[in-house]
Amino acid sequence: MSLGTIITVVATGLLLLFIILFLLKRGRIPVKFALLWIFISVILLLVGLFPEIISSVAGLFGFKTMSNMLIGILISMLIFITIALTIIVSGQKYRITLLTQELSMLKEKVNSLENK
Repeated sequence: MSLGTIITVVATGLLLLFIILFLLKRGRIPVKFALLWIFISVILLLVGLFPEIISSVAGLFGFKTMSNMLIGILISMLIFITIALTIIVSGQKYRITLLTQELSMLKEKVNSLENK
């Protein structure tokens, strides 16, 4: 890996780490998601600081270049993040439906008590 690529990967990892920690401190991101992004930024830092390890792993898995393996890993991680977010959205949709039904039942009870 060239020096420019190493600097870019390390800078990206540090920037991502600082952004996630800032968002976590402000309460804008839950801890469970912050841990995932912190893990990704640490992986970026390790790849930037120790590029020979990732190139040997790429060779073991049969990738021609290290960049192809990194792109494959990033795409896989994005797919897993998308699946996790889909599960969360589905759960939230169910909870919203349940809350709406409970609110309607409570409104009906209040209306019936007011009419008496």
